[in-house]
Parts: sequence; structure tokens; C-alpha cells
Amino acid sequence: MKIEIKKSKKPVEYNKAINFLERKLSNMKEKKKPDLIWVLEHPEVYTAGTSFSKNEILDNSINLVKTNRGGKITYHGPGQSIFYFVIDLNKKKKDIRKFINIIENTIIETLKEYKINSFADRNNVGIWVNDKNKVKKIAAIGIRISKWIAFHGFSININNDLDKYKKIIPCGIKDKEVTNLKSIKIQNYKELNNKIINNFIKNLAV
Repeated sequence: MKIEIKKSKKPVEYNKAINFLERKLSNMKEKKKPDLIWVLEHPEVYTAGTSFSKNEILDNSINLVKTNRGGKITYHGPGQSIFYFVIDLNKKKKDIRKFINIIENTIIETLKEYKINSFADRNNVGIWVNDKNKVKKIAAIGIRISKWIAFHGFSININNDLDKYKKIIPCGIKDKEVTNLKSIKIQNYKELNNKIINNFIKNLAV
């Protein structure tokens, strides 16, 4: 499986990133391009998936961007790593649940390398940790499938501003909080993005 790896050093505006992904998707449908994994950060933005509800907005002053990904409202901003992808499942088993498991296992395996235990929850999409005796979300997942090509991505909170989540009900989940890696364990996460990419590629090949 040939995969293009793209890394952006400067923050990328959300709409610019999505437009790029959709062009990539169109090219892949025409068999013109390889699969893609793209790592970046966004400037501050709140995005709403196809199943969001207006009552999940707690501060009406936020700038909300509606998207065609699955899921509800989330926040992106500095200190959070975004992993976008465009992966052709026609080349693999056409199994959405298996693909989501690959993403979940990629994050879980990588965090374990930092001695952070995390887990998936079948009732609440994303990756979770036990932090200060509470279950909190550390990573969000949002995907869409078009003609068995999976796109959009997942995000991992590293040292982002957690107060930003107080303006929304993150992912529509009222009874659980959001955290980041620096809050759980202060250490160097400089190589996290590369480890995620390597584990993602490894798991996709299985």
C-alpha cells in the first residue's frame, strides 16, 4: 500500500485543509493518487459534524463551521495534533468497524509507548483515559466513507487549552470531560506524531 505522508509545520486553516482533502478524494476516485496521511494543527476553530444539535453549543459567540464528517461538535486549536487521512478501503477489506478499530488501536498502542493507558468505548467514540479518578477523552475520531474511500481523521490533545471545551458539549457527551497528555503526564511528546504515523501504517497493512 503506497501512502503519501504530508506534514505541515505551520497551522492550516480548517476550510483549506478540508478543501484539500476533498480534492484528494476526487483524485483517488479517479485512481490518480495514492492514499494520504496528513499531520497538522489548526488555528482555533469549532466544527460540527452531521449529527450535531444546537443545544450542544453553550456559548453562542463561538464561530462554528459545519462539516460533512460524522459526529457532533468538537474543538481544534494549537497544542492539538490532527491526523487527516484519505484511505482507499477498496484495496482492503470493506469493513468500517475494522477501520475504526485500526485508528483506535493506533492511538492506544502509541500512548502505551509513553506509559499512558488508554481505551476505546463502544458507546462513546474516541479514546479515553482515567485521569484523576475520572474517565476523560484524550482523542477524537471523525470519519466519512465515500465509495469505500475513508476520509477526515482523528485528533490527539497534547497541550491545548482545555477551557475552550467549556463553550460546547464536546462530541455531544455531557457526563465526561476532556483532557490532554500534558495534564496526565508531563513528558516530551516531540516524537508523538511520527510514532502515530508509523503505527497507523503498520496497522493498515495487517
